[in-house]
Amino acid sequence: MPKATGLQLDWLRALVAIIDSGSLSAAALQIHRTQGAVSVQLAKLEQATGQKLVHRGPRRSVPTAAGLQLLGYARQILALQTEAWAAMGARQLTGRVRVGVPDDYAAPYFTPALQAFARTHNAVHVELSCEQSSALIPKVQSGEVDLAIVSRHRAHYGTALFEEPLVWVGSSRHTAWRRTPLSVALYEAASFAHKEAVRALQANGIAHRIAYNSASLVGQIAAVESGLAIAVLTRCSVPQHLLVLGPKQGLPALRNVHVVAVRSKFSGGNAVVDAMHDTIVQTLRREHRI
Repeated sequence: MPKATGLQLDWLRALVAIIDSGSLSAAALQIHRTQGAVSVQLAKLEQATGQKLVHRGPRRSVPTAAGLQLLGYARQILALQTEAWAAMGARQLTGRVRVGVPDDYAAPYFTPALQAFARTHNAVHVELSCEQSSALIPKVQSGEVDLAIVSRHRAHYGTALFEEPLVWVGSSRHTAWRRTPLSVALYEAASFAHKEAVRALQANGIAHRIAYNSASLVGQIAAVESGLAIAVLTRCSVPQHLLVLGPKQGLPALRNVHVVAVRSKFSGGNAVVDAMHDTIVQTLRREHRI
């Protein structure tokens, strides 16, 4: 039987961070505690509930059935805490937060998160940088950007938000996909979309040439509209007047992008960055029913 005790917010926050990040060490970085402190918070929560909440594997910690059940309540409790402070006129946050978002994620995904943030923290100055993930990740690591929404470039990196499909895109006025070798327009070589397109083409023995390179979404769309090449874009960024291509055009399937939130290690203890990070995670997870 669980002991008659309350569920402290720090314990719930630790549980959410462990499940989101996949390990105690990554959770510790996310909530700016030592790994030992996170382990103690989890142990206290398991003792209070009388349930095993997390299985610690050699590579990744995964929630038990009880952990998944409590996770939903934990997210709601933490979100309500934020709303309660705002409703009761808690001290208004002020300051600056520097956020990085790729062009294709800015309008469909960052906009609702920014709207939610502004409702309770409208005195905060938000600086937005729109660049590709491969450019934003080093800026987060150096502290030039406080946090960013990026495509995951390695396993267990960042706080998972959702998966976004990658698709082949062409113009209805041209048939660039019929050329041999296939002409493709791609982002810079370090990007996941670039690597995934090349992997899929090589794995399926499709002769191709990279006709156009650009870090800009606008540049990719221009290359497609001109008939120069087909491109690989995230599904959310495809304009309505362009065609999504696939097996009918002889093109291979592409793997989804894992979209994550990452924050700088230099932003620890910054309440403004904490608030923006929490808003991004809660808003985008809710929209994708995660």
